[in-house]
Amino acid sequence: MRFVLDTDVVVSALIWGGVPFRLLQAAATGDVLLFTSPELLDELRDVLAREHLASRLAKKISSVERAIALYGELAISITPRSVPRVVLADPDDDHVIACALAARADALVSGDRHLLGLGSPWNRIAILTAAQAIEFLGTATSARD
Repeated sequence: MRFVLDTDVVVSALIWGGVPFRLLQAAATGDVLLFTSPELLDELRDVLAREHLASRLAKKISSVERAIALYGELAISITPRSVPRVVLADPDDDHVIACALAARADALVSGDRHLLGLGSPWNRIAILTAAQAIEFLGTATSARD
């Protein structure tokens, strides 16, 4: 399975754990391949550097750069050739779409209403919440067994 995680999902996983963290665990065990891009990593760095998140992160991982490095070990970074205009209300979301297209992702995982509002599947890519992605992954895993 090939997943692209939106920045909000990665932040939630790194700061609060819970269901989004299970997606990182699935990548660590090889049950899913995660893909990201330089733009998404930059956005992750910017969001994690916000004071209220950086202080929480420091209690768990030590620094923003350490968190980026850890995520970078789990996710394969790719550079999309183009960034299509898809999410008119939030152009930053187009980078998530571009990464998912370039990665030939099975799923794009997000909590963002603009991305979720595209409907699932969109262009053969499931657009799921973290909880739906865990369920999707479990269904795919049990189908292989």
